[in-house]
Amino acid sequence: MLVRLEEQEKPPLPLVRAVASANGSALAKIGSTTMLAAIKMEVMTPSLETPDEGCIAIDFHMPPICSPIVRPGRPAEGAPVVAKQFSGMINLKELSLVSGKAAWMAYLDIYCLDADGALFDTALLSAVAAFSHLEIPVVSLNDDGKIVLSEEQGLSDREPVNKEKRKINLSSIPFSLTCVLHKNYILADPTAEEESIMDTIVTVVLDSSSQLVSLHKPGGTVLAYTSAIQDCIALTRQRVKELQKILEEAISGMEVD
Repeated sequence: MLVRLEEQEKPPLPLVRAVASANGSALAKIGSTTMLAAIKMEVMTPSLETPDEGCIAIDFHMPPICSPIVRPGRPAEGAPVVAKQFSGMINLKELSLVSGKAAWMAYLDIYCLDADGALFDTALLSAVAAFSHLEIPVVSLNDDGKIVLSEEQGLSDREPVNKEKRKINLSSIPFSLTCVLHKNYILADPTAEEESIMDTIVTVVLDSSSQLVSLHKPGGTVLAYTSAIQDCIALTRQRVKELQKILEEAISGMEVD
């Protein structure tokens, strides 16, 4: 059984703080596939159903420059899939400012700069790295009694609603690995060409405790046997350890800078 995970170089460190104007951002690369994730925070009025929670809105962009097969105007389908992986990572109550009156809306935009296989893995890594870099801005009350960003409104001399910029607490951070199956072979981190010619694609998502979050197998003519799925999960556990170390190094390097 062929497994290419150990033969490949480890993914490089995500470049955090890649976009200066964003509250959190990261550039991630796996193989040739490159994704840029940026988060912008805005104050909103929470819904009546969840007065103590903020929201996360995710948009996934695949411009034609990222791949010859991408056509202009065609909507990208990655956002809903990526969004589902954050259900256990972020407590939306942490995004609340004043119960029923003000909360944070986190706009996460993921841009595919180069698409050559394992798109979901790279998009998820860039998003996780961006949230790890995210700093919650300081907000104050303006003259109309509304909560606004202190820096943008020139209210740095006002008493802030939240005392200082802070990181968001992350738990059960998701990491993923895509494998293609062909007969008795498993190929990890496939390129776009390999994905197009192989029989079956399996993407495994585990959290930072190596617990299974989700498993995705698109429709196809070939079944994925239990033994092959177990091998894919074992490979993903190995990848989770690598990515955790890589992410910690990237964040610690940012703090030193």
